[in-house]
Amino acid sequence: MSQTDTKKLFAEIANLTTEQRNPNSMDIDARNTAEILQIINNEDKKVPLAVEKELPYIEQAVEVIVKALKEGGRLLYFGAGTSGRLGVVDASECPPTFGTPFGMIDGFIAGGREAMFRAQEGAEDYEENGANDVLKANVTEKDVVCGIAASRRTPYVVGAVKKAKELGAKTLYVTCNPRENFDIKEVDIAMCPYVGPEVIMGSTRMKSGTAQKLVLNMLTTASMIKMGKVYENMMIDLQMTNKKLVERSKKIVMTITGISYDEAAQYLEKAGGHVKTALVMIKANVSTEDAKIRLEKADGFVRRAIEGKF
Repeated sequence: MSQTDTKKLFAEIANLTTEQRNPNSMDIDARNTAEILQIINNEDKKVPLAVEKELPYIEQAVEVIVKALKEGGRLLYFGAGTSGRLGVVDASECPPTFGTPFGMIDGFIAGGREAMFRAQEGAEDYEENGANDVLKANVTEKDVVCGIAASRRTPYVVGAVKKAKELGAKTLYVTCNPRENFDIKEVDIAMCPYVGPEVIMGSTRMKSGTAQKLVLNMLTTASMIKMGKVYENMMIDLQMTNKKLVERSKKIVMTITGISYDEAAQYLEKAGGHVKTALVMIKANVSTEDAKIRLEKADGFVRRAIEGKF
């Protein structure tokens, strides 16, 4: 990179709002522990308010995601550093929580799997790295690609989103710089919770990371609710892949139906470990086969299956 290019990059980064100094923490190094924590906490309180302002855009994104998933598409996150790790974590938690097939929601981080545990310096600096990962993921027009970058300028993420758009995929973007600074014109929906300068200048693992996590929580949780994976306010499509989830499944059935622990275990066994089926069997007083038929007619929504509203 030439000296001209490096100066241009310096100016670009220096002007980002995520790289500004926070006037509320200028003397944080001279404060005692209690005061340090209070400063951090005061700044953290700003995060949900910033996310609240982006709810209309998050709503649009959820509708796009649900439509894609119902039509056989995927939600794919692309990010670097903290942003990339957040995407991988959110995606990896969907199968055990909501029973999604592996790969329906997936996360990609600049530098690959190793970058989850140790920073892979330089991996995020090239747009072609993001574009290549999109191609490796076999992205099509059925998919939704969501770029995650606190600064909005991360080349890996920019490259991934551009390539996804070229391939016809719907594109989303989560950034913590103001909407008016957003310069990727091709993106379909941008979500821009502006949290202001970090307590420690440029440490976007803090407020920015928290804001991104909240947005990703909303994207997948709201989408799963709209796909029938929640009954009342309980997850009912979880996979019983470990002892904790087996017991949680029993508790869910007991809580919703009022039956005993042993009865819940018996119904889950008859239902093949499928919580939704067990719930319909009990609440609608039908056989295992009838419960499955009801769920199929109700597009997987337990409430509709119980009430017979197909």
